Amino acid sequence: MKTIKGPGIFLAQFAGDEAPFNSLPSIAKWAADLGYKGIQIPTWDGRLFDLKLAATSDAYVDEIKGIVADAGVEITELSTHLQGQLVAVHPAYDKMFDGFAPESVHNNPKARTEWAVDQLKMAAKASRNFGINVHATFSGALLWPYMYPWPQRPAGLVEMGFKELADRWIPILNVFDEQGVDVCYEIHPGEDLHDGITFERFREATGNHSRVNMLYDPSHYMLQQLDYLDHIDIYHEFLKMFHVKDAEFNPNGRGGVYGGYSGWVERPGRFRSLGDGQIDFSAIFSKLTQYDYDGWAVMEWECCLKHPEQGAAEGAPFIADHIIRVTEKAFDDFADSGVDEDTNRQILGL
Repeated sequence: MKTIKGPGIFLAQFAGDEAPFNSLPSIAKWAADLGYKGIQIPTWDGRLFDLKLAATSDAYVDEIKGIVADAGVEITELSTHLQGQLVAVHPAYDKMFDGFAPESVHNNPKARTEWAVDQLKMAAKASRNFGINVHATFSGALLWPYMYPWPQRPAGLVEMGFKELADRWIPILNVFDEQGVDVCYEIHPGEDLHDGITFERFREATGNHSRVNMLYDPSHYMLQQLDYLDHIDIYHEFLKMFHVKDAEFNPNGRGGVYGGYSGWVERPGRFRSLGDGQIDFSAIFSKLTQYDYDGWAVMEWECCLKHPEQGAAEGAPFIADHIIRVTEKAFDDFADSGVDEDTNRQILGL
């Protein structure tokens, strides 16, 4: 068995224009001072990171390595969640998702997709340059508007959607393969990969591409009412990354999974700070340890009630307390009788 690494923190929800959140040196030191050992970097945030330089400049990579080392942390993974979203966008979302891309490709879906694909390919090279063999992203979605089958979906629509999604991703996956990096899709509502069934559809459409893996985040399963512990039993070989994020689901006579277009505070399903929700993290850490997950446990903070800085301060000790230092011997070794093969044969009457 292996010991999970951590605690780590995803910086995306904390980056801002005010110190210490407006530069990599200061935000890395802030995270280290809270007790985090690793930082997951959002590659789209120019205040913290330059993806193109990370993919092309050894000097820049060395500079970033020095910055995080001086702060007392290390880079857990790089993330292209926003760019991955733009690999596949249904036209209904064009206006909203344009904000994830540079103005030069706004109102031009084809150019926006090409930009996103280029970003992902650079991220593969950047991850390799940092010596990181896993990468976090979203799949994007062509089928999400048709998630609920009313009106009845035309025959072949789902298959066509996953074929197109795979066709867009396979060239990207091949670049990641060349760099020796696994693509870990966060399984997330709003993405075509939003549960185990859709993950399997996508893998099959890519010809079971070896670089197709998962970022495990139980909060998204809680809000779907999917069994997040059984999910580990089923898909543990594909779980290469882990977001530690809490959630709660409190349905009532007025609202359930879909939430009635309510804001986050009023929704029956809500993301919460670590320890404030309903997710059984003791069981999750136990199962991941059982299956030899040796990646990072990275807090992704999202909560509609608590201040992010309080959530961050509480998150590091919460994760540290749940990491299981694996044992190197069996608990009953004290009772080992030290018998040999001959004795075992006698015991069995052979």
